[in-house]
Amino acid sequence: MEDLTTTLDADILVVGFGKGGKTAAHALADAGKRVVLVEQSADMYGGTCPNVGCVPTKMLVHYATARHLKDDAQEYFADSVAGVRALTSAFRAGNFDGLNGKDTATVITGEATFQDEHTITVGRGQDRITVTAPTILINTGSEPVVPEIPGLTDSSHLVNSTELTQTSNLPERLVVVGGGYLGLEFASIYRRFGTQVTVLEANDRLLPREDEDVAEAAAGILTGDGIHIITGARVTAVRDDGAVSTVVYEKDGQTHTVEASALLPATGRRAVTSELRLEAAGVKTSSDGSVIVDEHLRTSQPHIYALGDVNGGPQFTYISLDDARIVLDHLLGGGERTTTDRVAVPRTLFITPPLATVGLTETQARGAGLNIKVARENVADIIAMPRAYTVEETRGLMKFIVDADTDLILGAALLSIDAQEIINTVALAMRHHITATELRNTIYTHPSSTEALNEVFDKVVRA
Repeated sequence: MEDLTTTLDADILVVGFGKGGKTAAHALADAGKRVVLVEQSADMYGGTCPNVGCVPTKMLVHYATARHLKDDAQEYFADSVAGVRALTSAFRAGNFDGLNGKDTATVITGEATFQDEHTITVGRGQDRITVTAPTILINTGSEPVVPEIPGLTDSSHLVNSTELTQTSNLPERLVVVGGGYLGLEFASIYRRFGTQVTVLEANDRLLPREDEDVAEAAAGILTGDGIHIITGARVTAVRDDGAVSTVVYEKDGQTHTVEASALLPATGRRAVTSELRLEAAGVKTSSDGSVIVDEHLRTSQPHIYALGDVNGGPQFTYISLDDARIVLDHLLGGGERTTTDRVAVPRTLFITPPLATVGLTETQARGAGLNIKVARENVADIIAMPRAYTVEETRGLMKFIVDADTDLILGAALLSIDAQEIINTVALAMRHHITATELRNTIYTHPSSTEALNEVFDKVVRA
């Protein structure tokens, strides 16, 4: 920072080093624009995904599934975390150098606050830098929400997802409050490392947005791995007691307790906007703090855009990437791309095996009165999927919702080995109106997981 002038004028100012912001910054710098990107923390170059999100958690999934029973749990876990740290450090350095090394781009590290609709300041006092730009992109991401449970915030055993990817101490007993994607991923990871894991979910069942048969299959896999899942549980208090916390919860009118050496709230995330002083820029936010945008991702100030989690959309790295495509089209192209262009957006829950879904569930399709067929088969029964046997992972199921009139795929739920890859093929087929029959009759490599589609689409039951 010492070699920068007190005031900088840029063509594009990007606040936040997330996937959308850095992608747009690279493209705009390559187009000859003078770009300044401000990131609050040197630990977050590249955003959540490579530092505290997708990369470290999925790397831990890999390490956890590779552990042998003969491995000392604590030693193996510490070595795994060291491997994660090495990779994320390399990614951070690469992200910083890749952007800051461009002739027309500058990265500044510090906390940004808006002064007006075209100006921010970074830092305070003599070290303060002022940046002005006609176009601004906000890409500050989201952060975990800690629920208002008496004793939780003050608990010495409270941890967040970031801390769990960085600590080298394997907790003996992990209690996860919330059975959503984040909670179940960490539950699955830590159970495989050897931790005793309890998940407290307020809903009557896990994964309430999925069909009941799919949710039951996923729950069966998790409980089969030794995870204690308690549904219909409302946490009412947390009490520290030396080396553990006592978590108090109510279920069916009864009060129960469970002890935790680490306590992870996994009840959602919120947009990081509270310190930006968006009101000084005239940028409107919703009640939850997320930035309000239109279909082009423009805020209430048309020259200011919001990308990624901060705009309240789906909290996926690939959505942030697509946000960058929309903004870049608006700034450098014809301005035709919008958020309404998105169809068949897949998502994956990285338990073992993963659960990947896209489109409508059977429940949603029937509720809409659609004329559907359902193709469903347990992985263990799919003869045309020998890969499941070669990697010794035959748990799970594959389920497809097909329009009975057009043969088009309306939705899918894949709980299987390689589901995170297969779902992309299915989503692409949905976007380009490829029929279930075409997928059934397509030639796939062998042995692969995708060739299961040759068989599963023969298992069709008409609504």
